Amino acid sequence: MCGLTGFIDFAHHTAEDVLRERAGAMSETLRHRGPDDDGVWVDADAGVAMGFRRLSIIDLSDMGLQPMVSSSGRYVIVFNGEVYNFRELRDALIPAGARFTGSSDTEVILEAIQAWGLEAAVRRFVGMFAIALWDREERTLHLVRDRIGVKPLYWGRQGNLLLFGSELKALRAHPDWRPEIDRDALVAYFRHAYVPAPFSIYRGIGKLMPGTIVSIGPDGTDQTTTYWSLAAQLEAGGADPLDATEDEAADRLDQLLRESVKLRMVSDVPLGAFLSGGIDSSTVVAQMQALSPQPVKTFTIGFEDVSVNEAEDAKRVAGHLGTDHTELYVEPGDALAVVPELPHCYDEPFADSSALPTRSGSAVTVMPM
Repeated sequence: MCGLTGFIDFAHHTAEDVLRERAGAMSETLRHRGPDDDGVWVDADAGVAMGFRRLSIIDLSDMGLQPMVSSSGRYVIVFNGEVYNFRELRDALIPAGARFTGSSDTEVILEAIQAWGLEAAVRRFVGMFAIALWDREERTLHLVRDRIGVKPLYWGRQGNLLLFGSELKALRAHPDWRPEIDRDALVAYFRHAYVPAPFSIYRGIGKLMPGTIVSIGPDGTDQTTTYWSLAAQLEAGGADPLDATEDEAADRLDQLLRESVKLRMVSDVPLGAFLSGGIDSSTVVAQMQALSPQPVKTFTIGFEDVSVNEAEDAKRVAGHLGTDHTELYVEPGDALAVVPELPHCYDEPFADSSALPTRSGSAVTVMPM
């Protein structure tokens, strides 16, 4: 998990050092997302500033630092997430003349965009990502979100100021932004127990929709492109159903799951998995363990209240698969202690009770199995 942020001051009246200072302050609010490194890039003539906090996963060297400039110098990127098929894309780009100085997926993203164009490149990305890309030639900012919307990205306008970031707290750090509660979003929260996309709790600031690219030109106008749609995928699947027996379909699903999990295990740091003992997490961990020569690290949050405790189920699955398992038990006092932190953590109203155990890690009892 990394954190990106930035802004465009369309008035173009802000000095470079002030742009840099403001972007740095905005990215500092995201330190928890990226404790390993930070960076700022500015184009004072265009009023653009981009900030980044890095959690190092692929290419731990300085070659993976962000913001990153493309080899041509045309594009500048800040990118949160992973493009899992970056090695395959890299192999396709090298024969076309691309040259790489490091081994990060960020560099592959830049070279893919440079070679194939933004939308064509994004269509080939397999992963979870939020991207802010500045085109220095066309003076256009592109914001991109992955197909399902795993990685968050907020953006919006206020007067001559356009802001974007992984979390709302980064936007609030800009001294010229005046946040105003969106009452329609508040009504939606009371109905759904969260603020649904594309809204945020603040008027004029929204969540970029999954599978879309929004491009903001030098005059401030924006254009949205949908590069992937779940509805279109369902329609295509219905028009061309799988011709297979039940056993053949099960084998194909197992193959696809294994390929997907294998892609997501590419990392230069240790990996682990949350294990609840349910069908989905147990299936993922089973595939991970089948692909790993060492016991996979698994983690479970448990409760003393047996009516809601899934830790025993997870323990049995972990024992069956032979994982290196750790239980974290949450007491009522642990949950109450984190309640005051939740508004800062989520930035806007969020009423899912799972927020409590997932935020209680610092106060729980760790029980290695």
